[in-house]
Amino acid sequence: MKFEDYPIADAIKKNLAAAGYKRPTDIQFKAIPSILKGEDVLAVAQTGTGKTAAFAIPIIDRIHRSKRSLPGLQCIVMVPTRELAGQIGTVFNTLCHHTRVNPFAIYGGVDQDRQIARLKDGIDILVATPGRMFDLISQGAITVSLVNTLVLDEADRMLDQGFIKDIQSIKKKLPQRHQTLFFSATIDREIKKLAFSQVKTTAIRIQISPDSPVSKNVTHWMVEMEMDDKRFFLRRFIRDHETARIMVFVRTKVRAERVAKALERGHIPSATIHGDKDQADRNMVMARFKAGEERILIATDVSARGIDIPDLDFVINYDLPENPENYVHRVGRTGRGTRKGQAFSFCSPEEKPLLDQIQALIKEEIVIQPVTREEYTDILLDPRDTDSLRSMILTHEAEEKKHKKSRRKSKKS
Repeated sequence: MKFEDYPIADAIKKNLAAAGYKRPTDIQFKAIPSILKGEDVLAVAQTGTGKTAAFAIPIIDRIHRSKRSLPGLQCIVMVPTRELAGQIGTVFNTLCHHTRVNPFAIYGGVDQDRQIARLKDGIDILVATPGRMFDLISQGAITVSLVNTLVLDEADRMLDQGFIKDIQSIKKKLPQRHQTLFFSATIDREIKKLAFSQVKTTAIRIQISPDSPVSKNVTHWMVEMEMDDKRFFLRRFIRDHETARIMVFVRTKVRAERVAKALERGHIPSATIHGDKDQADRNMVMARFKAGEERILIATDVSARGIDIPDLDFVINYDLPENPENYVHRVGRTGRGTRKGQAFSFCSPEEKPLLDQIQALIKEEIVIQPVTREEYTDILLDPRDTDSLRSMILTHEAEEKKHKKSRRKSKKS
């Protein structure tokens, strides 16, 4: 079945065609009819399978058809991160083109006044992080009395991070009869119970989950090394793939900046994105990376979920995540849709227990990329790295030669 055969507005079909959507993915095929009928849905599917379009298409169609008789905010999409809010907002803008539907994304870290001014113009779909949304509701800038659909994207994180009270709070403000949609790439038993408590007993449960929660388009590799040697291996990897676009995940904000400085010492430019950067910088960095103006992006898990980066060649887990589910979201940045991708993990001896947890979750043994003792030594002694032993020795020898030459000239004079 093609999108052109769906009972949705012609304008949406044109937008889908222009954006390159031809046939629905599995999650879209199973979710769209139920959402069009107004049913509650709890959907779990791998990263990169088109979950956003799965709920965006039917929501836009329904609002487009009812706009004249029911003006005002009709749908709220709650997400856990600012980056995800911006990206989902972009998807809605693309699919709402030429329709009567006005979407808008709000999140913290940017000026409220502009957001309030845009809200006053009238919107139909609000994509929001909880903090900024509740702030603007309390100020009277957002009215939810007409909202008939609530979507939680990355629902496992929304529920796991204690947003359940926020979810319950917003549901109390909505009309008694409203539709609730939960979408996620990963969800455990406890979180699933919590999600079921927030939907109707007749909710449709959709699980597109083969043996592994990770897309089959992603190939997994692992290299064993000492923790202190990771910077040398990263520089060598980047040099060996000089045209590739690479996203490097680290555990903390401090580590992100340290890794960037380590690359700089090897004369390799990179950009960083993490929670300590203000939102304008984060938006700019992500825009430059998506546009190909930056080739290497170092990120914490703030950017591990939902972000769609065209043609990302490699994901490198510089640090293995402490939560194995974050591995799924990290490597899901590559191998999206029908594209192939590769994920490399740098594993130190102390990270082996984390590796075991990851392999148990994805139900796959990650292939070890062998490195001989000679290759390992060669990587550590790369003269292009100012902090390598070989570079230090060469620098010292050069300075000694310069000093001896200077002394000989001094004696002659």
